[in-house]
Amino acid sequence: MKNKLVLSISISVLLVGCTTTEPKKITEKAVETSKVNDFPTRDRVEYVLNCVAKHGGLNYINQYACGCKIDKIAEKMTFEEYESAKTFSYLKKTPGENGAAFRDPKHAKDLRALLKEADTHAESQCFVK
Repeated sequence: MKNKLVLSISISVLLVGCTTTEPKKITEKAVETSKVNDFPTRDRVEYVLNCVAKHGGLNYINQYACGCKIDKIAEKMTFEEYESAKTFSYLKKTPGENGAAFRDPKHAKDLRALLKEADTHAESQCFVK
């Protein structure tokens, strides 16, 4: 009986403590940081590996520049936009009517343009020419 009383008092104290705690305020910087960090690690690694292969193979300079590049792209677009734009870009080459859903909609064109703009910006910021 005594243990049950102590347990119920402990639970009551915990619940009261949780309800009186003020929520943390989210700053604008925290929102920006969460936007930049919303790309899953797997997708970042996949991007870096493809980028390194495209730029001549694995070395420190390419690895660093490609990591920088995906970070710059993440600053310009959300992961949802990036993923959709990448899908539209890959599938726009589908011939005939089947590819029309990926080529023709304004939304698809806008996302492909946003990805191209972000990629161009990232390339200019991260690779030394």
